[in-house]
Amino acid sequence: MGNKALPSICYDLHSHSTASDGVLSPTELVQLAAENGVDVLALTDHDCTDGHAEAAKAAAVASIRFIPGIEVSVSWRKRLIHIVGLNVDRDYAEMQHGLSELRIKRERRAEEIGVKFEKIGMPDVYEGARALASGVLSRSHFAMYLVEKGVVKDLQQAFKKYLQQGKRCYVGAEWASLEDALSWIHGAGGQAVVAHPARYKMSRTLFREFLKDFKALGGEGIEVACSSHNLQEATQMAGYARELELLASAGSDFHSPHNNWAKLGRVHALPEGCTPIWQAWD
Repeated sequence: MGNKALPSICYDLHSHSTASDGVLSPTELVQLAAENGVDVLALTDHDCTDGHAEAAKAAAVASIRFIPGIEVSVSWRKRLIHIVGLNVDRDYAEMQHGLSELRIKRERRAEEIGVKFEKIGMPDVYEGARALASGVLSRSHFAMYLVEKGVVKDLQQAFKKYLQQGKRCYVGAEWASLEDALSWIHGAGGQAVVAHPARYKMSRTLFREFLKDFKALGGEGIEVACSSHNLQEATQMAGYARELELLASAGSDFHSPHNNWAKLGRVHALPEGCTPIWQAWD
């Protein structure tokens, strides 16, 4: 059934804490969500569930429904794709084993990034990034350090100048396969959602091939309403959702209160005709 949602209930099903590359603790994240009118919040840190217990406790105090989530790093045809898992059981051993392997890969990649910065005359960048990371070390921490040191003006410039694919300090990695990521999420009782799909800059043909692979492996949803999507992109993603019978999700991809483009709980309504991923939730 079609739905114009977001309804009177505010869902934000993609957010990050200090367990990965967010700047707020899980408790601070939940408190801000409550202040911003969020009713249902998913914590989806990169390749880790360490913030779940703290966030769940804070959500109970704040009278917010907490959705335990994850954002898994996936390699598909040599491209990095992020898959969000919603309502996952963090005690599922196979998922935790897989996430542990991904975190090891992240650490190795970070060390290689540090070496690349050293080679261009910036020897302290790895240590600076590591000091900023409470949990999983990501490229965002390198970007934060570069901003802190005044090397670049903002995170976007850090990626454009040094950290994104093709730039001097970029290091690729072979992440989880799409099959493994969905197996972990489903084994943990969760639903799999393609995160911020308009960001991947694929042709329509290639993106449809990816979505068909995702759907064939049991993938359920796609982020239609997302802070990095403009109205045209949201409408386009809604079209894919309808065409391939995928459920529509909504999430801010919140990392920091200082990021103007991703405000916690500030997610556009789902376009007409989408079936929300939360429709069948109890």
